[in-house]
Amino acid sequence: MAVTSVTIGAPAPRDLAAFYARLLGWPVTATDPARPGMPPEDGWAQLRPPPGQEGPTLNFEYEVKFIRPVWPAADGAQNATQHLDIAVGDLDETVSWALTSGASLADYQPQDDVRVMLDPAGHPFCLFLDESMATTAPSAD
Repeated sequence: MAVTSVTIGAPAPRDLAAFYARLLGWPVTATDPARPGMPPEDGWAQLRPPPGQEGPTLNFEYEVKFIRPVWPAADGAQNATQHLDIAVGDLDETVSWALTSGASLADYQPQDDVRVMLDPAGHPFCLFLDESMATTAPSAD
């Protein structure tokens, strides 16, 4: 048995896949357009780590009744039920890259060596410092 991928529900999955492709420097490896009779945001997309990098396949699928999660959890609000943890070599530089890529910084930051970020759909993801990493963030070059 092996876990091979993570699937993330989104109001616009191809757009969210494009965000994570920029953020991680991973290629979008598959997409499906909107199905007949569905809104144009419908569809599906997939990212895989490039050769030589490790990580799960990330799938993004359309959620008809998507409700933007809130983090941290709040009474009566849609909880974020999972999040991605992303190891980085330089926390400040990668936070800057994430903001440039379209993320936002969460208001509440529970740890000094972790930054909770929000993707464009509101899913939280954590950037955490791993000093053994040689590279930090993909560059726009």
